[in-house]
Parts: sequence; structure tokens; C-alpha cells
Amino acid sequence: MPIFAPDETTPPPILPPTAELPLAQQLKVAAQSFRESAVRYKVMAVATALLAIILMTVYAQVLLNQWNAPFYNAIEQRNLTEFLAQLKNFGVIAGFLLVLNVIQTWLNQMAALYMREGLSRDIVDQWLKGRRAYRLSVSSPFGVNPDQRLHEDARKLSEMTTTLSIGLVQSTILLVSFIGVLWQLSSDFVFEIGGRSFAIPGYMVWGAILYAGAASISSNLVGSRLASLNAERYSREADLRSSLMRANEHLEAIALARSEETERHRIHGKIDNVLGIIRHLAISLTNLTWISAGFGWLATIVPILIAAPAYFTGTMTFGGLMMAAAAFNQVYSALRWYVDNFGVIADWRAALMRVMSLRAALTDQDSAEPTGPQVTVMPGAFGELKLIDLVISPDVADPAAKGRFGIEEAQPVIRFGERIMINGDQGVNRKLLFHALAGLWRSGSGTILMPEEDQVLFVPQSGYLPEGPLRELLSYPLDPAGYGDAALTDALTRVGLERLTGMLDETPRWDRLLDKDEQMALAFANILLRQPRWIIFNDVLEGLESDTSTILTDILAGLSGSTLIYIGRSSVYLDAVKPRLLHLRLEPVEA
Repeated sequence: MPIFAPDETTPPPILPPTAELPLAQQLKVAAQSFRESAVRYKVMAVATALLAIILMTVYAQVLLNQWNAPFYNAIEQRNLTEFLAQLKNFGVIAGFLLVLNVIQTWLNQMAALYMREGLSRDIVDQWLKGRRAYRLSVSSPFGVNPDQRLHEDARKLSEMTTTLSIGLVQSTILLVSFIGVLWQLSSDFVFEIGGRSFAIPGYMVWGAILYAGAASISSNLVGSRLASLNAERYSREADLRSSLMRANEHLEAIALARSEETERHRIHGKIDNVLGIIRHLAISLTNLTWISAGFGWLATIVPILIAAPAYFTGTMTFGGLMMAAAAFNQVYSALRWYVDNFGVIADWRAALMRVMSLRAALTDQDSAEPTGPQVTVMPGAFGELKLIDLVISPDVADPAAKGRFGIEEAQPVIRFGERIMINGDQGVNRKLLFHALAGLWRSGSGTILMPEEDQVLFVPQSGYLPEGPLRELLSYPLDPAGYGDAALTDALTRVGLERLTGMLDETPRWDRLLDKDEQMALAFANILLRQPRWIIFNDVLEGLESDTSTILTDILAGLSGSTLIYIGRSSVYLDAVKPRLLHLRLEPVEA
């Protein structure tokens, strides 16, 4: 396993177009993610408690609706005793609803918390598993700026899934409960038109359905583009954040080149892209507001208008009218839940599409069938590394493209304890061989038979310095508890980093505090601590100061218990270590 992540200077290949998953497949991937989540039982327990609270809340709302009739009848009849009695009943029902609302709010927050925990941990686990993240970054658009999907989209998805699920369940239960009430209130009314009488059983129920249906259809027609617009917005927001992060990581280079103006124009371009999509979203949401707000205001008077014929003919009391209007509003509110949440649903679908498409792309890395010949990395015989008919292509999309190369020596075998140097023709991208040995680059053909994986250490030319105290960097990725302070101090001293021996527990930005030579010396200190059996270097001595290069080369010459494979052209390594040479040669391009 590599101690530091491979550097990021490999020229990016042309990425094939990748379609986002359809909704049904997104839901299937989401269900799989939930089944594999460690918090699924917590989510199910909270969901069960929420369902019980919602049922009790709906029951209390039915009681409150029934309370309307005697209360308003008491007002109509000027019956003070009954009026005061009904006020007391209202206090009991409202107090019960208040307690239920507080409990439901807490359960809502816990459900969102557990959903966020399960989803975030699952997506990160899938991302940092089996080198999937690197492979995706060089083979799919999903690997470009995945942080938006891993963080912000995952947060939105977990929170909105909780809110929408609870709202849908609550609206469904309300609908079932109050349809019966509304049906009963409007079941006996007889219409008289032109001397003819006829009855429409439960006519207020049908009125609520038609009204909510009109609102839903109108919202669908007006807001159909919201999901795709939200997805595009998230993508452009991710591009903007990536540009800001890259500028922040390279402030010194920007200042030295006096290129602030160029970077400012580039970032302003990204901001323009974000603002452009937000303008489209604003127009779509404004148009949707005409529908949602219009139907919402009309809902104040529509139930009274629908119930008015029964009231004015004398078949319904004033209390019954208010009870019917309240029941109508409950049914309509439940039916128009989709209308009220159309924008949120569009946002949720966009987040679902981005997160689940990323998860599917990551898991597909393990099962995807190769579209053509690929480099195969397999376990080989103990204590040896063998290259069989190996040809490496720099192009993912076309393994036969210009620039592919192979090993000049026929079927070379590297045995434990050997010192090897691999160089080659001008134009050969040697780092692709380094990545192929690590199992990160598959474009090409042939087979690599590797020794046992846990004994192989890959040292890139430019490494990754994680956050944390210096003792963790020295032992990365192993537990620093396995090494005493004396061993850590000795390793630092041997690589020329004596000034850091008193900083084992400090946590500055190491990538900014240490220059290139010091970062490479830190990687060699890691080697001294771990003493791996196999070490594969990617031209690590290139560009170092002569003093640093001499110190590190002396360390390599003294590693008698390790196999050294150096990919590069270092004359210092060649003179000090006296390695066996292997050569890379460019392959002719097929006509």
C-alpha cells in the first residue's frame, strides 16, 4: 500500500461521456445504501416512533375538527355556557397537539441526523475503497470535483429525504382520515336546478380532489425543469468551489507570477456560470409561485363556496359549515402536498441523482467489464515481481494510441533484494508504469505479477501530507503508537530533518511549512520506520538539492532488507546503488 498518495501530474485522459442514472435506478442504489448502513436500525426505530406520533396527531386533529361544530353553533346561538365548555375542550386538545408537535420536532431532527450519518459515512466509505476514487478520477466525469456530491449534496439529500418522507406520510394519513369526515358532511345534500333534484354523494370530496388536481397539473407544467436546473446548479457550484480551493492552495505561485488578475477573471467566469443558472432557477420558481400562491389564496374561500349551497338551503348549520370548511382544507392540504413541495421535490431529485450516480459509478468500478485489453495486476510467486508482455497506453479511450510503451527486456523478473532502475526512450511517460504497478492505471495490455501487497511501498515524486501531528505523518498510514519517540526522532535525524524533532505533536499546514526537499525527506523517514520489503519509487530524486539527494541516496544504498525499484533517470541513484537496468521503449503505432 502507498505511504503517500500518487502525485497528480499525470496528464488527464479524455473522459468518456457518462449519463446520470434514471430515477428508478437511483432509488435502487439508495435502497442498497440504506441496507448497508450501520445506522439503519436507528432510522427504523425513529421512523416507527414518528409514525405513532403522526397517528396520534391526526387523531387529535380529527377531534379538533369535530370541535368546530359545537363551538360555532354555540356562537350562533349565543349560548355562553356551551361556549365556555368548548373553550375548555379546545385547551385540552390544543395542549395535547402542542406536546405531540414538540415530540415530533425532536424525532424529525433525530431522523435527519441518523440519515446524514448513514449516508455520509456510506458514500465516503465507497469513495475511499479499493482505489476506486483515483480510478474514477481518471475515467469518469463523476470523479471530477466529487466533494460537492460527497458533502453538500449528501447533506441536502439526507435532510430533504427526512422532511419529505415525514410530510408524505402525514399528508396521506390526514387525507384518509378527513376524506371520511368530509364525505359524511356532504353525503345528504340534494341539488335543485331548474326544478330537478339530484344528489352527488360526497360532493365536497370530489371538489377537493378536482381543485388539488388542477393545482398539481399546473405545477407540473410550470415547474418541470426545476430538477435538471438544480442539478446543473450543483455542478457549477462545485466548479466554483474547486477553482477557489485551487487558487488558495497555490497562492505563492500566483503571487510570484503576478497572475492575480488572470485568476480573478477565471474565478469571475465561474461565478458568472453559477449566477446564470440561478437566474434560470429564479424565473422557474417565480412562475411556479403564480400557481402555488394563487391556488393557496383561493383555498381560503373555495371550501366556503362549495359548502354554501348546503348552508343556504338550510340543510347545514353554521357550525356544520365551519366544520366542513375545516375538513375541506385538511383534505385539500393533504392532496396538494405535492404542489406545495414541488420545488423541494425537484431539489431532492437533483441531490438524489448526483449522490446516487456517484455511488453507482464507484461500486461499478469493481464489476465493470473491460471494453478492450487491459493491464492485469495479479499476485505472483513469493519474493518476485514479473512483467509479462506488458504494454502501457497513455490513453484510456484508445489503448492503441500514440505514446504507448513496453519493456525492452523480454518477460523481466525482479527478485527480492535486487536493486533495479527502469528508464527509457524520450517521450515515455514513465509515471504510468509506476501507476500500473500500483494497480491505478489499466489502459494497455499484459500482466504484472506482484509480490504480497502489504509488503510493497509506493513512493511518488510528489506526495500527500495529511492533516495531523508530525508523528502521524511519519508513520502514515499506520498507527503512530507502534513507534516510540526515539525511533521517530532517529528517523528524522537520519534524513536531515533535525529541526523537526521537537515538533512531533504539532499540527501546522505541513504542505506549506515544508519545501519539496523536506517533504521527500519526510517520505524517506517513513521508509526507515516501516522497513518495507519492496519499495517502488517514481523518480523521487529528480529536482532535489545535491545535499538532500546525497543523504537520501545513502539511505537507499543502506536498505539491505528491501528490494528497490527506481523508475527514472537519476544519475546519483545509478552511481550510488549500482542497480540492474531495465528499459522502456515506445511501441510503433498501428496503421
